[in-house]
Amino acid sequence: MKKLIPLAVATALLLTACGDGNYAATQIPAAPQSPATSAAPAAVPCTAAEKAAELESYAPDGTLPAPGQMPDGSTMDKIQARGRLIAGVSADSLHLGSRNPLSGKIEGFDIDMVQAVADAIFGKRGPGQPANLELRVISSPQRIPLLENKSVDIVARNMTINCERWKRIAFSAEYYRSGQKTLVQRDSTATKLGDLSGKTICAPAGSTSLDNLKKANPAIKPVTADTDTGCLVLFQQGKADGISGDDTVLAGDAAQDPYAKVLKERISDEPYGLGINKENVDFVRFVNGVLAQMKTPPAPGGVSPWMESYNKWLGADLGKLTAPPTPAYGR
Repeated sequence: MKKLIPLAVATALLLTACGDGNYAATQIPAAPQSPATSAAPAAVPCTAAEKAAELESYAPDGTLPAPGQMPDGSTMDKIQARGRLIAGVSADSLHLGSRNPLSGKIEGFDIDMVQAVADAIFGKRGPGQPANLELRVISSPQRIPLLENKSVDIVARNMTINCERWKRIAFSAEYYRSGQKTLVQRDSTATKLGDLSGKTICAPAGSTSLDNLKKANPAIKPVTADTDTGCLVLFQQGKADGISGDDTVLAGDAAQDPYAKVLKERISDEPYGLGINKENVDFVRFVNGVLAQMKTPPAPGGVSPWMESYNKWLGADLGKLTAPPTPAYGR
């Protein structure tokens, strides 16, 4: 039976369609007029050693410099001279990066990560001061090309770290461990992906979710959309029998659709990293220093900024965590 789109989704679609405005806290220009379409280089298989080391990033380079005092000639110095950090994000992934229908601002766990990086470069901005962060709304297929052509400084868009992507871009240390699950209609009798053979399942284009879906059950009929909301709309219009993606995203989808549920089966681990141009190793080290600082409680027995953000945005849907992911360094 065809279902009406819930108000929360309809509102999100309307706001996205209206384009991006400028706000006091974050300056959000319109998304690029045409998607980044630079052809991906021929895939080079990862060696066993590369696969084993894919979560390793670059270790922080000592103590973070004071805000506003970035090392001369560094990537951070160039960002400081520009006056803002440019981040590629989602605007339709509830609790990760989505537009608040009341304030019009994009907010969520991923947004907190890049805001911390901006604050570390510029210092926190008070009321009436220029924003230190510019958010550019991008689709999943745009993430790597926009980093490669330097249209954005950093990407925070539930992006899985893997060795194939390391060949084109660099990643921060892991900042969250997600996992791929499947969303179906609430009255579905399916309990696992294997029960959905012959069904049409949506996954975002250019995502590891799409690759994992094809491998997990080749008998599924995959369909794609550029955004998470695009998959949700296809599901609600009856054009897809389900959605496969990160549990963080599906939790947000289920919160917007009372006719949906997320299956408990987890078909993969999805370690999230902040994407950065592979030439900017100094910036990767800086970002890793910021993440390490976020994961550290301000006082013994206290709650770290990272945990505060997790509890605010994801804890209610995904459960309690005792600690953030442990970083791996070695490059």
